[in-house]
Amino acid sequence: MELSGVPELETLLGHEFQKSELLQRALTHRSLAYEQHIANTESADSPQADADPSADNEQLEFLGDAVIGFLVAEELCRRYPDLREGALTRLRAELVSRRHLGLVATALNLGDYLLLGRGEERSGGRGKNALLANCIEAVVAALYLDGGIEVTRAFVLREIVAPHVSGLHRKMLRGLSIGDHKSVLQERLQAQKRGQPEYSVRAESGPDHRKRFLVEVSVARNGATTKPLARGLGSTKKKAEQEAARRAILKLERARSGKESSKAGIEIDTGS
Repeated sequence: MELSGVPELETLLGHEFQKSELLQRALTHRSLAYEQHIANTESADSPQADADPSADNEQLEFLGDAVIGFLVAEELCRRYPDLREGALTRLRAELVSRRHLGLVATALNLGDYLLLGRGEERSGGRGKNALLANCIEAVVAALYLDGGIEVTRAFVLREIVAPHVSGLHRKMLRGLSIGDHKSVLQERLQAQKRGQPEYSVRAESGPDHRKRFLVEVSVARNGATTKPLARGLGSTKKKAEQEAARRAILKLERARSGKESSKAGIEIDTGS
């Protein structure tokens, strides 16, 4: 299936592709690649190898996720040189979240250009936030491979960062929550194939009008036992869960950057 509307899409992206096949691949969902793979199989009785990974956009999603994370982190450090790591992590977590990327893809009408299999088309795939978030990651990777880092930086800053970062920063300075930490944590764990986060109340204190809850977030390990990630305090269970999720995200970020060993202890919020 050939991609239509390429000039219009290139105008939206701010780049004329030298290798148009990169853009087509970035917009090709695995459902279509699988259907084409099955159709090309000589007979139903013959062995069917997996579809070629280069036929859909999943590898590009992987690369695009890393490129977006780097460029967003770079821009945040440039804009806010006085912010601590925790604040920078919170801003980045929101800007690279699936929810946010899906909204950016929707604003660019990327769903109109997606190449989907029949089943995914019938189920409303063009409007699914997860597919749209994956799509914009793949498109960013295609921009990077075809146009280089400067072209990609211009797109990421223009579409993903600039319209939203100042408002998020102001909210954070006022002490308001930015994004849903529980959703962000779930997305991170799913991306790492580590299962679903589980929340449990470990302690409860204070009079009825000033309750304090200590919540621990854990992740299933080996399908049975759970590994504690972090704890958080809050005046309600929901607030404590959000704080635990926020601290777990920070812990994952530090582990990813090599600042925290796998044997590091659980961070416990003892503040108000």
